[in-house]
Amino acid sequence: MGPSVAKPNDFIPLFIDCISAASSRTQEYLLFKDPEDKLHPSFELFTHVFLMTYISQSVSLNLTDTFNCTAMTPGQRILLGADWVWALMEKPSRNPRLQIAVQVLHLQEKEDTEENTALPDICSETMQMAQQESSNKNMYEKLVDFCTSIGKDCYALFLFFGKKNDKGNIYGVLSNNFEVAIGKCNKIDRGFIENFFKGSRYLHTPSGMMQALVTKKEQDPITLMIKFS
Repeated sequence: MGPSVAKPNDFIPLFIDCISAASSRTQEYLLFKDPEDKLHPSFELFTHVFLMTYISQSVSLNLTDTFNCTAMTPGQRILLGADWVWALMEKPSRNPRLQIAVQVLHLQEKEDTEENTALPDICSETMQMAQQESSNKNMYEKLVDFCTSIGKDCYALFLFFGKKNDKGNIYGVLSNNFEVAIGKCNKIDRGFIENFFKGSRYLHTPSGMMQALVTKKEQDPITLMIKFS
């Protein structure tokens, strides 16, 4: 018997530990109510809490070499529509086997007006030109375009921090097939993404999501609804 070799899917329980920690920490903020109604955490704070908790846990579990997490800069977020990108790395090549580009959606819809206000402060002249080039596309469409440009092994994940009928939990819609909607001239917006929940009878767990992604056949389309918390 030779030495035991780590199985390709051994990362999934570690990933679930990180997701659980990040979701629980974020829920504390989502459900927080200041008795004096003076503290109102910003949307960006929720995103940072989830991402930093996830990254901290993944480093402590030594997960980053197998399942990498890359936070986008403000400029990259404006261009690509992603808050961060997860990547399952092949060994020893270090090439990504699959990628998940994540965009966080909050219960209130202020982001569309907020996201561009800081642009002159954070972006060079080149970045502002790039923003003008893509200004005809919203953030949802930018994320879908980014994933489509990479291929069917790159998934767009819209992560909902609370829904109208459930403000304290975290849900997701993941697909490598959103571009079909663009091809049919449907506009990809928040309403379009939320409609996936209305027709869904089954919500995957984060573990079920990853199992589905690592076992699906190459180039197959897949769309999943997930409950993260």
